[in-house]
This record gives sequence, C-alpha cells and structure tokens, in this order.
Amino acid sequence: MFGFNITLRKIFAIPLIIILGLSSCSSIPEGHQSDSRDPYEDTNRSIFAFNLAADDYVLEPVAKTYRDTVPLSAQTAISNHVEWVGLPSTTLNSSLQGKFENATLAGLRFLVNGLTFGLVDLMENEDEPERKDFGQTLALAGVSEGSYLMVPLLGSHTTRSLAGRGFDFMFNPISFVGGSSATAIRTAETPVAALTFRSNSFDAINQIKYNSIDPYARTRSAYYQRRASQLVDIQPVKVDEDDGFGAFFE
Repeated sequence: MFGFNITLRKIFAIPLIIILGLSSCSSIPEGHQSDSRDPYEDTNRSIFAFNLAADDYVLEPVAKTYRDTVPLSAQTAISNHVEWVGLPSTTLNSSLQGKFENATLAGLRFLVNGLTFGLVDLMENEDEPERKDFGQTLALAGVSEGSYLMVPLLGSHTTRSLAGRGFDFMFNPISFVGGSSATAIRTAETPVAALTFRSNSFDAINQIKYNSIDPYARTRSAYYQRRASQLVDIQPVKVDEDDGFGAFFE
C-alpha cells in the first residue's frame, strides 16, 4: 500500500510539473498567437516537434509492424483490454455527472469482461457505454478549461483535461492487484495503449503528419473539435470547422 501511495504522488506530480514549467515560460503576445487558447505556442510547438520525432523513429514503424504481423484476433484482444481498463473511471465519472444509465452499463461491462481481464468482450452484442473522464466532470463543476498544452509523448491537452487524466489514472483496476505479474502488466499498459491508439489511428495520423501545411495547428484544431464533441452534453461548446482527427498521441 505504501508503494502504491508513492506511485499516486508521482502520477499527480507529472501534470503539475508540466503545468508549472509552462507557467514559467513567457507567453506569446496576444497579437502573435495563432490561437488565443494557446499562450505557450512556442513551447508547445517545440514539444510537438519532439513528439513527431518520437513518432517517426518509434511509434509509426512499430505500429506498422504491429498492424502487418500481429493476428487481427490478438489486436482485437489488446484493444479490448485497453478499453476495459478505462471502465472503472467511466463508471465513477458517469455517476458524478449524473449519467447513471451509462455508469451502470460501464460497471456491468467491467465486471463481466473482468472474467477475461478484458481480453474478450463477453458483451459485444450489448449496448456500449460512452467513455467519460474526470476532465468532463471538472467542466461540469465549472472549472475553467485553461490553456492548450502539448505534453511530451501524451500529446494534446488543456490544463483541465491534463489534471483530469491524472485522476483517471488512479482507477486502473490492475493497480489494486498485488504481485509481480500485476506490476509487469501495469508497466506495460501505457506503451501498449499508445501502440494500440497509433495502430487504430494509423491513416488519420499520417494524413495530418504528411499532408498538412501546419501539422501542429491542425492537430490543435482537431483536438478542440474532438474535445468539444465530448463536452457537448456537459456544457455548451463552440465546435471548430476543421474535420476530425483525434488527439495526437492521446
């Protein structure tokens, strides 16, 4: 339990360090910002360049190999597990947001699919819950969205969504299972989730990387559009015109 508490402190410390680090940077004068929500654009663009390099040399080639060589059944099982891991957070946040039907669906799916650690979807013919996160819960509570942040390896966030991600991370069910096997699984889950996302979004990400005049601006716009759709039943949000692509490296 002591070790678990230390892990939680580290989880909360990471977003805080990033936010404080960006706060210490000088923001761009308003007239020079390409988007008023992005006061740290110079720093964010530097981090985006790092993320692109990581994608060029690691994620994209590994994801291509994964797509080409791993059997589809195994890819489906891994995607199912990644989705299953997020169900406790969806259950809690749905309850906090007053979406009790969604909370029930998520909780039931978590319990049933827990028989296979989420690798097999035993409820594939049933209604699926809508994913909910603590960033949405904070929005419902009236917490300001804050500034746009490009986070190393984690991609697009706002200060609110990044803080929410740290909270959601606590509810990974494997964290509450002891033993070396659980520790090994927990350690592997973050890179596996990144690989799964990159593989499932392979063509969309490459479209932005290789066919956009300004990949950073397009990624930022697409993030806000995607996030607006997730917040549409939480608070009124204006949706950008840009057509969709999910959060880069999210």
